Amino acid sequence: MCLICDRIEMIKNGTNPYFIKELETGYVVIGDFQHFYGYTLFLCKEHKTELSQLNKTYRDKFLSEMADVAAAVERAFPCEKMNYELLGMGDGHLHWHLNPRRAGDLEENGYNEKGPIWWYPLDKMYDKSNRPSDIELDEMKKKLLEELEK
Repeated sequence: MCLICDRIEMIKNGTNPYFIKELETGYVVIGDFQHFYGYTLFLCKEHKTELSQLNKTYRDKFLSEMADVAAAVERAFPCEKMNYELLGMGDGHLHWHLNPRRAGDLEENGYNEKGPIWWYPLDKMYDKSNRPSDIELDEMKKKLLEELEK
């Protein structure tokens, strides 16, 4: 099983603390690490590695729902720019990374200009200090769920 399938299985059995909402084509989860506050993922229900592997109707719905999730993230966690990423070399299962971006979110690394998130050192981005506390996580989940249900 892949990492995303494992995370989806945790959602199904009620053990994924980052789970927010199930949609028709995927699951909305808050990211485990929050250097980019509001970082959210949208996990495809189907285990596919490429958008081209989804039938057109499902693909169109998946893309539409991803855009709806991104809009909810923007409202819940105001930002200057939303970064959308559908990568896959690490975890081949289709999943969107939605990163709210704000001025100065790279400054800790010495960058004063705006740039891609990969300019920020991974060891800092994934440092345990960037994991939300249970209280912070609950607050984030409530904010995002409220916006998803509008």
